[in-house]
Amino acid sequence: MLPAGTRPRTTIDLWGPPVEPLGGEVPEEALSRLVHRPKEALDTILDGFIRESRAVHPGITARDVGTVRQVGDGVASVWGLPQARTDELLLFSSGVMGLVMNLETDWIDCILLGSEGGIQGGDLVWSTGQRISVPVGERLLGRVVSALGSPVDGKGRLFVDEHRFIERMAPGVVERQAVDEPLSTGIKAVDAIIPVGRGQRELIIGDRQTGKTSLALDAIINQRDENVVCVYVAIGQRKSSVLQVMRTLEQAGAMDNTVIVTASPDDPPALIYLAPYVGTTIAESFLDHGGDVLIVYDDLSRHADAYRELSLLLRRPPGREAYPGDIFYLHSRLLERAVRLSDDLGGGSITALPIIETRRGNISAYIPTNLISITDGQIYLSPELFNQGVRPAVDVGLSVSRVGGAAQTPIMRQVSGQLKLSLAQYEEVAHFARFGTEIDRATQQQISRGERLREVLKQSAYEPLELWQQVTIIYAATRGYLDELELHQIRDYERGLWQYARREYRSVTRRIEEDRDLTDELERDLEALVTEFGDTFARNEE
Repeated sequence: MLPAGTRPRTTIDLWGPPVEPLGGEVPEEALSRLVHRPKEALDTILDGFIRESRAVHPGITARDVGTVRQVGDGVASVWGLPQARTDELLLFSSGVMGLVMNLETDWIDCILLGSEGGIQGGDLVWSTGQRISVPVGERLLGRVVSALGSPVDGKGRLFVDEHRFIERMAPGVVERQAVDEPLSTGIKAVDAIIPVGRGQRELIIGDRQTGKTSLALDAIINQRDENVVCVYVAIGQRKSSVLQVMRTLEQAGAMDNTVIVTASPDDPPALIYLAPYVGTTIAESFLDHGGDVLIVYDDLSRHADAYRELSLLLRRPPGREAYPGDIFYLHSRLLERAVRLSDDLGGGSITALPIIETRRGNISAYIPTNLISITDGQIYLSPELFNQGVRPAVDVGLSVSRVGGAAQTPIMRQVSGQLKLSLAQYEEVAHFARFGTEIDRATQQQISRGERLREVLKQSAYEPLELWQQVTIIYAATRGYLDELELHQIRDYERGLWQYARREYRSVTRRIEEDRDLTDELERDLEALVTEFGDTFARNEE
């Protein structure tokens, strides 16, 4: 209600917030003065208008505006916006964002980061002048996020202090240092024969359903006590598969130091294309603080397929297998961001385990050969070995680590030095033995030793081993202590050896973990451990 003797006033809108003219209410005597002394009253009113107008700040801004030319299949063409740049974000009138990919003479092409359902020809589009950024930091640990950094695990909103652009130049040569520190995976076949170092890029390659994801998850689980942050990027994986991965990591106690980035098959292809870059950006936030990170890309064959789909929709010239000409650059600029930084820059590292799926064992296909040439080695999982019950189905002959023993603990290097050679020789002679050829005693011993080495390298999924466990059983196998055992006895021997070592030789297991070097004294103790347990095991089997 207004006080008595006053009248309601209208407000003036000069392209800004409402302003009370002349300030205050208009009394009856002011109206009387306007009637009897109009000139004086009008001067007073005009002076008030001038004072009030100086306080008004018009909200007029200039923005580039375009219109939708055509839209479909996750891609839109936009007329206008001559100032737009590649990788710039556009805002559509429906609220969906787009990412500029092609710059034509009269229009631009962009990929949509959301549903195209509310977009049609003629809709307005605005330039934002911004690039894609995602939340990063420790608060992402234990969470599952989308390819744009939004939480999708039902655990509430994310509150972070930092956002980063998803594209960044890879560190230069002088910013790096040699890869010479091991990253233990807990898998005997990998740590003994194909060691992975911190800062290395090791490709996991194999046919469908050969244990590629299980191998990567074992490596993640083994980092739970190693002060290594893990990032798992699910590229085009079903939501049920991502849920299974999350539950596996939670049951193993490894989810607290892991971030899962997911882009599902029902997401726009743009999000599948962006997912690995988002995961790498999250990893780099820990790298810049001197941390060690393990990142798994599962898998880059789906990533290449999504990029091929987008490129064809953007009318880019197709090349081999209809992939665009920059498909190699797509993955090289991603994997070159895996690094071990120099000590001057904190000494952090990003170790990359990209996964690629082959078809019927064809590792010479276009995308697999690209990734083999980019990475520092590959772990090949053979479907033949997998079907024979070998887990993990690592084909030693086709697997390699170009870092080699430089990224291996000294004791593992000393214990397993002849392991790969022995297995390779076994594969060669076993091939001829299948034809029923007569073989001499030495060759028969070679085959017998190789069969036992193969059996020793078998390992259950999601049960990574400590260093001392790997060293003790590999020492026993390579020194011939298992030659008299039947193949079905080796698993029982292995479990019994570890129990005996925990009970009777705790000092040996502790020295293996702490010293990580095979001294003469430690070798004598290892020999005593294996000999004593061998006698005990033989008596129990009689």
